[in-house]
Amino acid sequence: MLAGQRLNVLLFGNDPTTRGGAEEHMLMLARALRRDSFRVVLACPPTVLSKFGADIPSDVVAEPIEYYNPTDIKGARQLASLLRRHAIDILHSHMFHASLVASPLGRFCGVPVIVETPHVREYWRRGWKRSYFVDRLVARMVDAYIAVSEANARYLAGEKRLPASKIRTIQNGIDTERFCPTRGEHGELRKAFGLAKFDSVIAVLARLEPQKGHALLLDALSTVCKQFPRVCVVLLGEGSLREPLEQQARSLDLTPNIKFAGFQGNTPEWLAASDFTVLPSLYEGLPLAAMESLAMARPVIATAVDGTPEVVLNGRTGLLVPPGDVSALAQAMCRLLEDRELTCQLGIAGRQWIVDRFSIGRQIRDTEALYFAAMKKKVRVPATADPVQTNLV
Repeated sequence: MLAGQRLNVLLFGNDPTTRGGAEEHMLMLARALRRDSFRVVLACPPTVLSKFGADIPSDVVAEPIEYYNPTDIKGARQLASLLRRHAIDILHSHMFHASLVASPLGRFCGVPVIVETPHVREYWRRGWKRSYFVDRLVARMVDAYIAVSEANARYLAGEKRLPASKIRTIQNGIDTERFCPTRGEHGELRKAFGLAKFDSVIAVLARLEPQKGHALLLDALSTVCKQFPRVCVVLLGEGSLREPLEQQARSLDLTPNIKFAGFQGNTPEWLAASDFTVLPSLYEGLPLAAMESLAMARPVIATAVDGTPEVVLNGRTGLLVPPGDVSALAQAMCRLLEDRELTCQLGIAGRQWIVDRFSIGRQIRDTEALYFAAMKKKVRVPATADPVQTNLV
């Protein structure tokens, strides 16, 4: 690559239904990668692209694609055509299911650099899938793995047994200017959604899927409401469990205390309207929802799973509870509801923690450095070459 030339990067995901953490990660890269060095193509199922809407930068090429299974010949042809048409230099898949279909095809099509960000520990695996045999086969096609947390890196190297030399930890970052407590306007929002009548509002930023532990939260809330009947929990997200969760809320007589708000793009305003957030996940990568909450000076009650304790520091930026422990979750919620001073202290400390350690600038710089280093290996730049002229360091 010569000075003035840009690398063509394809960000690929194939979850057909949700705009979750992995999709927000892709969108963040699409927004923030330097335009003097990269040209960005974003390829996702059309349902997800429609949910991105105007959040996709105008200079990013958005390509709708449905490719979910390695045996899908039509999907493979569509992706192969896309890779060749855009002369892709770096194929960056998000989540293993995307990498499973895209990485071998990218290698077959001659894409120089193949990258995968797995995002989470795959708690759902059962039977032969827990051997990770297929993952290690696909790993032969992958040049680099981005682990979003130290815990994620340990999982990839220790449990999946992927080559440690290919794993690089790049913790997620957050836009602390967008997520800033001084920018949150929430009065009208509280009125519009009927939240003004409640003494306290708790936000839950998570897809309505089994991983996120909403059912456990509702069980805990039934205990909390006995002591704090004027508390409201707002579920910000969509997913397959909405109907079962609505039924559970009715059975626990919690309907007045639960708001199903669906996906909301104005996350900072919702966080500003809340007192704190809860993330009762059964497994995680490095949760963006927790980072967004802390950046808005809203402490987080979360389960101590995977990379979450790297963000939520127990007693410093929030409270950690064991996964699946309904009693501990209820106790933690009651503690913050009754101690407003503690809630405020944790929020202030959380904001500073995010500003100091989890900036989006650091994440982008590290990701770009990984792209350049991987590309440099492929083009075999001579040791005597000028790194400025080659633009690959």
